[in-house]
Amino acid sequence: MSYTYLTTQELAEKIRYDVRTIRNQLKDSVLLEGIHYIRPFRGRKILFIWEKIEEEMLKSLDESLQEMALQ
Repeated sequence: MSYTYLTTQELAEKIRYDVRTIRNQLKDSVLLEGIHYIRPFRGRKILFIWEKIEEEMLKSLDESLQEMALQ
């Protein structure tokens, strides 16, 4: 499978979040290393995996819709 890798800046533009929010609030709490992002060659640079992030966002949406249906 082929993945789309995004820098923090590119991800911020795509999901319309501030770069600092991604780094300080989402990374390592919602977005997990090895699932949603990687550090190529064990370096400091982070590349986010768009398909995994999109899947997570849609999963959250689906859960919210299911909760609303139960009310």
